[in-house]
Amino acid sequence: MRRALAVGLDCYLCVLTAGLLARPYVDSASLPEAAALLAGPVLALSFVNQVVLTAFLGAGAGKLIMGIRVVSLPDVRRPGPGLLVRRWLYGLAWLPLRPWHGLRGRSDEAGPPLVRSCEQEVWYADPLGLRQVRRGDLVAYRRAARPGS
Repeated sequence: MRRALAVGLDCYLCVLTAGLLARPYVDSASLPEAAALLAGPVLALSFVNQVVLTAFLGAGAGKLIMGIRVVSLPDVRRPGPGLLVRRWLYGLAWLPLRPWHGLRGRSDEAGPPLVRSCEQEVWYADPLGLRQVRRGDLVAYRRAARPGS
């Protein structure tokens, strides 16, 4: 639930900011021109949120608000920029098509392989080996894994 709220916040903040930036230009444009004027800022803000913020802070805006961090496995560190760019492109390519595959009944066949976590009954569908974890759990893990603990 927390992850879904974080994604919703990311989308809302991205579209709201892009709309505020493009509003002076959209008022006098036709519908196709207005859609094109909004698409550029939405993509740019999405990239900044998902790649730049995650590279520097460990999460995008929605995940920061919800207390979630993005980590790479097995080292449980912040993912590198190359991995984050691939994750962003994957999100742009696969996620919009996910409802269509679900309606056709082939969501498991067409999507990434599902990986089962050992500790929990949770299924992850991230083919790049990234996980979203609660900040508190990450802090507790790092304290326990610290040498001399």
